[in-house]
Amino acid sequence: MDLRTMQAPLKDRYKGDPQAALITLTAEANESSTPMACSVDLRRAVYEAEAHAGVGGSGTAACSGDLLLGALAACAQITCQMVAAASGIPVDGVNVTVQGDLDLRGTLGMSRHVPAGFQSIRVRFDINAPQATEKDLDGLRKRVEQYCVVMQTLVSPPQIETHWR
Repeated sequence: MDLRTMQAPLKDRYKGDPQAALITLTAEANESSTPMACSVDLRRAVYEAEAHAGVGGSGTAACSGDLLLGALAACAQITCQMVAAASGIPVDGVNVTVQGDLDLRGTLGMSRHVPAGFQSIRVRFDINAPQATEKDLDGLRKRVEQYCVVMQTLVSPPQIETHWR
């Protein structure tokens, strides 16, 4: 696949009409039969989610933390593959593993001193690129970290608005 050729018309369109590059993604969660679970509709797929077993869920579906880490892993994986392809870096394989550490006492409201969220997140890229130079791989790392939407969102969080009806 020639990624540059495939993306050229999109880039030309966005240069001529910057408004065309602005999109809004939507995810909607709907309750299920239990307060420990919901379905998440992404408009192209529906996922089942539930509370983590450590806070009372059954442990049979992804928790929201799993979905967040999964989004980061998917974005990092695809971004790495696309940047390598667009840059002509010969890559035989990419595997991205994301791990996050959190203290469940925070989400259970057990302590004001324990935050309800991840304290650290680690992203590991295992890249099989025997023909790539160190310069190639360094450039790949820099561009992936720059262009990975989910990583950049977590590194520089956007303003979040909430509305209740």
